[in-house]
Amino acid sequence: MKPRINQLFKRQITLSEIGEVGQQKLQNASVLVVGCGGLGSPIAVYLASSGIGKIHLVDFDTVDITNLHRQVFYSLDDVGKSKAEALSSFIKNRAPFTEVNFTNKPITKENVFELIENVDVVVDGTDSLHAKYLINDACVIKNKPLVYGSLYKFDGYVATFNVLQKDGTYSSNLRDAFPKMATDIPNCEAAGTLNSIVGMIATQQVNEVLKLITEIGKPLVNELLIYNSLQNTQLKMKLKPIFLKDKIAKIFKVQTYVDAVCAGQNPDWQISSEKLKEKLGDKNLEIIAVLNNLKLPFNVQQTIHINQFDADKINIDKSKTYVMVCQRGFNSYKAVERLKTKYPDLEVLNLTGGISSYK
Repeated sequence: MKPRINQLFKRQITLSEIGEVGQQKLQNASVLVVGCGGLGSPIAVYLASSGIGKIHLVDFDTVDITNLHRQVFYSLDDVGKSKAEALSSFIKNRAPFTEVNFTNKPITKENVFELIENVDVVVDGTDSLHAKYLINDACVIKNKPLVYGSLYKFDGYVATFNVLQKDGTYSSNLRDAFPKMATDIPNCEAAGTLNSIVGMIATQQVNEVLKLITEIGKPLVNELLIYNSLQNTQLKMKLKPIFLKDKIAKIFKVQTYVDAVCAGQNPDWQISSEKLKEKLGDKNLEIIAVLNNLKLPFNVQQTIHINQFDADKINIDKSKTYVMVCQRGFNSYKAVERLKTKYPDLEVLNLTGGISSYK
């Protein structure tokens, strides 16, 4: 049974600030949600449940058992499935007035303009710094408002970037808050996260989108909200538009938006998934996973979390070849560096791109 639109959104329409006019604005709106993980999945579900007419999801990853504690709209039955596809199916079953589509590929410099072209608002639900700067810069160039969110352990960050102002200029963007991309900040895979802060930041982002589209309230424009869940404290950092469109367009021309960690990796310390497959079963091969609970397509001899990875405490057999693995190849490369620093002549390799790229 498909309910009438006024039935489904009755409680929301009852709000005088929303009403039928505001609800129609939501129905007419199109939103791009990049990332279908801890932030992106609840963002997409809440936006659809609020009555957004069109949602496009972008994510290249699959559901892992370690996702479920915070990515609550996936189930055990979804493990191994495409996140974007699984989330799209969930939304279709509960939001009859939302048209939802998905792209099961990463967002890149080559496809970003095509993805953002026909939407009213872009929402960043990624956990990748290079993706965040790519999305930001593309939105500035194409004059698209961007609702930003990010997490670090117990802290969450929210802002609404690149909004057209009354004087015809655009508000601040990500580079006004963080001019340079930090390369030493681990994502939640390495640093860990509590599910409650993930949900809080996701719904804050939803709140920003709804305010933008219905034109009520005061969005987080020219300011960055920083919330700490342990102390229940928050502050707003004022931002000034400094990185304007022309400057960012120049950056976009020369920037590759390849993760800085990946870009700086020594190619001589790498092993492809194809080469590793050829070596599997070799008695002189030792594979070490540097993150817990990885869904592995092969057996590993040890698991040593990157936070406890101490080259001085690992028993080394110099006749062996060691291969470090993690989800995306970043933390495993750190482990390679630590072992090569301690044992320069040891044969230590990083699985390029991690398990996510293993074919």
